[in-house]
Amino acid sequence: MAPGSVFVDRRWVQGNPRNPRMNLVGCFSSPVPHAIFQLHHFLRFTNLSLAPQTVNLRAMVPPTYEDIVAAREFIAAYLPKTPLVRVAKISEELRCDYYAKLENLQPVGAFKVRGGVNLVGNEVSTTRGSGWVDDANNATVPVNSSTEQTTLITASTGNHGQSIAYAGRLFGTHVIIYAPAENVNESKMQAMRDLGAEVRLHGRDFDEARLECERVAHEEDYRYVHSANEPKLIAGVGTIALEIFEDLPDVDVIIVPAGGGSCASGNCIVANKVNPRVRVIAAQSEAAPAMWHAWRNRTLDPYPTMKTEHEGLATRVPFELTNKILWELLADFLLVTDEEINEAIRLLARHARQVAEGAGAASLAAAIKLRDGLRDKKVVGILTGGNIPLERFAALMSR
Repeated sequence: MAPGSVFVDRRWVQGNPRNPRMNLVGCFSSPVPHAIFQLHHFLRFTNLSLAPQTVNLRAMVPPTYEDIVAAREFIAAYLPKTPLVRVAKISEELRCDYYAKLENLQPVGAFKVRGGVNLVGNEVSTTRGSGWVDDANNATVPVNSSTEQTTLITASTGNHGQSIAYAGRLFGTHVIIYAPAENVNESKMQAMRDLGAEVRLHGRDFDEARLECERVAHEEDYRYVHSANEPKLIAGVGTIALEIFEDLPDVDVIIVPAGGGSCASGNCIVANKVNPRVRVIAAQSEAAPAMWHAWRNRTLDPYPTMKTEHEGLATRVPFELTNKILWELLADFLLVTDEEINEAIRLLARHARQVAEGAGAASLAAAIKLRDGLRDKKVVGILTGGNIPLERFAALMSR
């Protein structure tokens, strides 16, 4: 091979029918930068992406409003509707009607279980014969079963992994979860193990764990579940918005924390269909602004730094499917500091009597920042999760 050239084996591009989500593998000769430049143009020609995430060889088509309605019908047998509560003291301070959507009350303590149950349950139902399982309330509900067990593999800092682990246990599916070896939420790691998942720690952060996860998925022919580039995940979490509009039809603003963007994407799809005048606003830590940067600049380039202490918002690489939705439908995107998030955790504990993790409190942190523009409006902040380590929560409350 001539120096500076790039070779891509057609077999990798065609993919393996047993595992259509895999890495595009190429062999490079030096100088590497020129090889990468050539690969970039090859991928543009073949309509693939050089972004450092798994190449999805299935067309990534965003879910529709109808997909979200179908997801609600499917997950209703397994998951409860969560409360939408007006928080009087916060409403008074912000001079608006502020409601918290309490996804911290889900069985795994976070919103992502909606997507996990929708994706895993629907995939199992297309590959197995009929049977029965117990739902979260020990009620018997139909599901498919067979002697062949599918292995799902995914990467997560905690809540996504818990959602797949929960659904894997529900539907009798083996789950492997890769998580970073550094700056992890140990309570989330243990929760995934308690749900029956095999947890493997690798790398310094989520994206290093994800890359290793994708490599193993390809080598072992496992079904790789991306944490955001999955239409059924987005459809599942989009059911939050259906419940919001059901309980508060005249909502004006919905504020959503954003890590990978699945929750913001699902809410955007529903709001655009039910009432396009409703503004959906995303919020992210300024110490990990990859999604904000991608939204503002219309790019999928990785962001070089990620220093937030709030692991649910910690990613360096923006994701394609969620960004395509947000670029079209999201009204605004705000950055908040980690300390502003910490203060929001304290306010939710004191005034709403709710435990929020950092990602879950980012919506309130954004509302406080936007307070002048929210005056006299009906505002919903999605409290996406409450899986904060007890020692961290105690330390924050003692300040």
